[in-house]
Amino acid sequence: MADETNNEVEVAVETVAAPEGGEREARGAGRGRGRGGDNRGGGDRGRGGRGGNDRGRGRGGEDEGGEELIEKLVHINRVSKTVKGGKRFGFAALVVVGDGKGRVGFGHGKAREVPEAITKATAAAKKKMVRVPLKEGRTLHHDCKGRFGAGKVNLRSAPAGTGIIAGGPMRAVFESLGVADVVTKSVGTSNPYNMIRATFDGLVNQTSPKSVAQRRGKKVADLLGRGGASAVEAEAEAAAITE
Repeated sequence: MADETNNEVEVAVETVAAPEGGEREARGAGRGRGRGGDNRGGGDRGRGGRGGNDRGRGRGGEDEGGEELIEKLVHINRVSKTVKGGKRFGFAALVVVGDGKGRVGFGHGKAREVPEAITKATAAAKKKMVRVPLKEGRTLHHDCKGRFGAGKVNLRSAPAGTGIIAGGPMRAVFESLGVADVVTKSVGTSNPYNMIRATFDGLVNQTSPKSVAQRRGKKVADLLGRGGASAVEAEAEAAAITE
C-alpha cells in the first residue's frame, strides 16, 4: 500500500510540475541551442586555433627552407651585472647554424638562463644566413683571407680526403656549411666571436667561376682554359661546376 501511495504521489507531482518542467525544458533547450551555437563557434575557433598553430609551424618550415638545419653551440659566457644588493648573473651564447649545403649564419643572444640564451642566438643566426659557393659541394673554390679586429684567418681549399683542419669556432662554421675538405689557420686573437666574424669575412668574398663568367660576359670554359688546360678539359670541368 505504501508503494502504491508513493507512486500516486510521484505521478501527481509529475503531472503538476509538467508545464513548468516543459517551460524549463524549452528554456533549457533554447539555452542549450545557444550554448550549442557557442560550442560550435568555439569548435570553429578551436579548429582555427589549431590551424593557426599548424600554419605557424608551416611558416617556420618555410623560413628554414623546409630543410633541417645544423645547429652548433660554439661558446657560452657567464656575464654579471652589479646592482643594488649584489650581482645579477646572465648567460651569453654564440651559435652557428647551417643547412650543410652552402648556407651558414651565426648569432648570439643573452638571457638569464642558458636555454633561453641559446634559443635567442639560434633565432638570430637563422635570420643572418649567407650562401657560400662550394666547389664540388665539398671545399672552397679558392684561397682567401678574412679579418675582423685583431682576428685574422687564412682559408685554403683542399683536395678530397683532407678533412676539416680548423680550430673549434672555425670548425663549427665549416661543419654547418657542409665543407668536407679545407685547411685553415687563425692568426691573432683566440676570441671565438672575432674568429667567427673573420671567418665569415673571408667566406662572403668567395666567388665561383660561374659568377665571374656571368659578370664578365664570358663562358666558364673560357676562364678555365686560361690556366693551360685543353679545351676539352675546360669544357668538362665547366660542365661539372654546378654553382
